[in-house]
Amino acid sequence: MRTIVIADEDTVLGFSLAGVQGVIVSTQEEIRTAFERATRRDDVGIVVLTERIAQHIREAVDNWVIGGGRPLIVEIPDHQGPMADRRTPHEFVKSAIGVKF
Repeated sequence: MRTIVIADEDTVLGFSLAGVQGVIVSTQEEIRTAFERATRRDDVGIVVLTERIAQHIREAVDNWVIGGGRPLIVEIPDHQGPMADRRTPHEFVKSAIGVKF
């Protein structure tokens, strides 16, 4: 299984140094297209997105995560650091199923 990173140029470059294939994106359309292509591939097990990139297609990312399909979606901070308004796993579960734990 492969890992693919969908991110800004700096993040993709960093991952490429570790041998991870990446797609550099900047517009919402590029982000959506790259995400759809990556999630359709049978050889991809993990898709890494920066938090800022994921924000552009938040609904699609959340729907994929809630659906529990493969590949696994992982959001990471970019070179600017973590986003202040990012959701914790607890908040995500609460919004997905309406249960606070």
